[in-house]
Amino acid sequence: MNNFTEYNNKHVEKLKDIKCMFLDMDGTFYLGNQILPGSLEFLRDAAERDLKILFLTNNSSRSAEYYVEKLKNMGVQPPFLNVLTSGQTTGRYVLKNYPSQKGFILANSIVTAEMKKIGLQIDEHSPDYVLITYDTELDYKKLDRLCHFVRGGLPYIASHPDFNCPVEYGFAPDIGATIAYVAASTGREPDVIIGKPHKYIIEDAISLVNEKKEHIAMVGDRLYTDIAAAIDNGLLSVLVMSGETDQKMLDSSEMRPDLVFQQLVDIVTFLE
Repeated sequence: MNNFTEYNNKHVEKLKDIKCMFLDMDGTFYLGNQILPGSLEFLRDAAERDLKILFLTNNSSRSAEYYVEKLKNMGVQPPFLNVLTSGQTTGRYVLKNYPSQKGFILANSIVTAEMKKIGLQIDEHSPDYVLITYDTELDYKKLDRLCHFVRGGLPYIASHPDFNCPVEYGFAPDIGATIAYVAASTGREPDVIIGKPHKYIIEDAISLVNEKKEHIAMVGDRLYTDIAAAIDNGLLSVLVMSGETDQKMLDSSEMRPDLVFQQLVDIVTFLE
């Protein structure tokens, strides 16, 4: 596929109006622990154009502080060390909607610590609600307790819907696989999903950057999260083919991004 495709013809001029980009991380800026070619070049060009960048990731297996350090180690410098995770937005959602209540939280140790730091109260025995994230320390005991509470009818909140997480060797099962497991056991889907493509994380991100929707682009590698989030929330949708989506998936999808590029750096040519 050429870098400048048929998808771009109608919308490439809209890039000139963009003042901020919500930038996905896994599969867009890096893949696992390897930065993708041209990513730093893209940021240098963004700096020359005073383009705001907010890294916006559904991956709730790590804290925002962890991702900031990861970006630093890849050579990212201020003013681009701004990260919003679905875990952060989920925590804020719970604090707003379930104040003073306690939750059963499915999360690894680093995210559990972040949740406690922002004020969530945890109860593994008699919780008021259930919150699940991408738990990379998942075991059967946790799954058993999770299904027990979900089956019991407690409010059920998930940080994001992704089925797989892009890694160097291909894909690792993400929270979407956990949601499917729980549904098979309990017959229930989450009552609320916070991350892309849903409105909660996009509204949270917009409040942080203080820009109008018509001046924001969402850039990512997944059709059903990144691109759907842009389309559903009135942002310019930009797909990069460096992660989950391949040409076959794009061709067969009813979802049509405004712009398609092979990788992040290919956008540079069309920025003003």
